[in-house]
Amino acid sequence: MSQKIRFAVIGCGHIGKRHAEMISRNDDTELAGLCDILPEDQVGVEKFDVPYFTSVDDMFKDCEIDVVSVCSPNGLHAEHSLKALEAKKHVVCEKPMALKKSDCETIIFKALQMHKQVFCVMQNRYSPPAEWLKELIESKALGNIFMVQLDCYWNRDERYYKSNTWKGKLNMDGGVLFTQFSHFIDMMYWLFGDIYDIKGQFNNFTHTKNTEFDDSGIVSFKFLKEGMGCLNFSTSVWDRNFESSMTIIAENGTVKLGGQYMDIIEYCHVKNMDKPILPPTNLANDYGTYKGSAANHHYVIENVVNTLKNGSTASTNALEGMKVVEIIERINASKG
Repeated sequence: MSQKIRFAVIGCGHIGKRHAEMISRNDDTELAGLCDILPEDQVGVEKFDVPYFTSVDDMFKDCEIDVVSVCSPNGLHAEHSLKALEAKKHVVCEKPMALKKSDCETIIFKALQMHKQVFCVMQNRYSPPAEWLKELIESKALGNIFMVQLDCYWNRDERYYKSNTWKGKLNMDGGVLFTQFSHFIDMMYWLFGDIYDIKGQFNNFTHTKNTEFDDSGIVSFKFLKEGMGCLNFSTSVWDRNFESSMTIIAENGTVKLGGQYMDIIEYCHVKNMDKPILPPTNLANDYGTYKGSAANHHYVIENVVNTLKNGSTASTNALEGMKVVEIIERINASKG
């Protein structure tokens, strides 16, 4: 594949525009089309100056595409990924890969049938603290892992949950673990592997009028490899995001990644090692009334290029995307 890789984006909300922007900036990629159910003049994508479609089927019929970025509401990720694969396109799927493990399995099966790649977007893996911690874990510098605590405390209030949108609807949104915190569950799985013996307590403190699911939870579990862990999460924080942090207690030291988006090393006391000086993490995606995770989507597009052109590997493959969905399903099912 020597020519530019042609991308189309399904879903022109905040994340879809972010994908379109990163595709447009990359020298090896070309934005070939955009698709959303809303008319073009209502989504604010005029600056991209590419063919616009309100039908996925029409886009596949009339537009030459190599890769499809699926940025539609969560509950449509599986449908749109499958349509893209059936049209013999590679897929870049925003988190979550789907809302059910069974749908993820269908996507993986179709990708194998069509000999196409499925890239799952978990861009927090590219943050310097995350890459440093991954190397620390894999090098066994911490020794045996005893405890891992994941804390995710964000704000999502009526400014976010507007009426007549997919947000807050169980079948389209899926809940806060899928929509807000799947990046951090992915980080935990990426670093420490699968979990079992899950026990959860959940509550809906401030969203009874605008969501169909709980906004907060305390979850304990054990890791299949070693150690035990807990996840504490809430979107009931007043006014603005508070923190996303991970604390690791291990044989040879203690580490905490913190900040609002797990973007800084707050504490590092490890045997025979000083606290590293890392490049700054990219700023969080800013959507006006709320903020999301780190703006690392350009790394995702670079990974797609390197994989399709140079035989590299997907930074987050479809099996990993499916495991995150499965873990969230099991956490949600642990409600007492």
